[in-house]
Amino acid sequence: MQSEMRKIWIAIVRLCGWRFLLPGAGERPELKRCVFAVAPHTSGSDFTIGAAYLWALDVNGHVFIKKEFFRWPLGPILRHLGAISIDRGNRKNDMVGAAVAQFDKGGTFSLAITPEGTRKYTKRWHRGFWEIAHKAGVPIVPACIDYANKRIWLEQAIYTTDDPEADIARVRRCFRASMAKYPAQFAELADAAASKN
Repeated sequence: MQSEMRKIWIAIVRLCGWRFLLPGAGERPELKRCVFAVAPHTSGSDFTIGAAYLWALDVNGHVFIKKEFFRWPLGPILRHLGAISIDRGNRKNDMVGAAVAQFDKGGTFSLAITPEGTRKYTKRWHRGFWEIAHKAGVPIVPACIDYANKRIWLEQAIYTTDDPEADIARVRRCFRASMAKYPAQFAELADAAASKN
């Protein structure tokens, strides 16, 4: 049933005009174990599009979603589709540790995270996605959602170093405000646009 639900979800997103730029089979083995940094994140529809893309990649993708969304009837569906409930209001939650523990189990496991942590305008990205990738020893793969051209694709994998700020800056340079559904709500690095020209 999970497979059929995912196929339907993918088909609906494609019918809405979205193009998935997918690597060929075997071209990106790192996708089986990685942290996807999904951006820009300015709309709730980013989940719908991003999830469909990950499933089209045929990866064992998971996402953290606020526990408030897991009430019936949506909860069982979200869990079935790989969503993991989190309590954003509980500061004792060790989301990084929980994610790393999943990677430590071995096998295929990937996690999609929106580093902005909010759909509102923010200059600061949360470091959790970097910490998970660094501690788990897996790469960060930027996943770009481009509303202007209705397409989604992956940039090259970025392997973490001991300099989180530099690593995060490399990831941020993959994205532009013009890609966002609401461009005014996305803060790109000052040199991000120049690096794309």
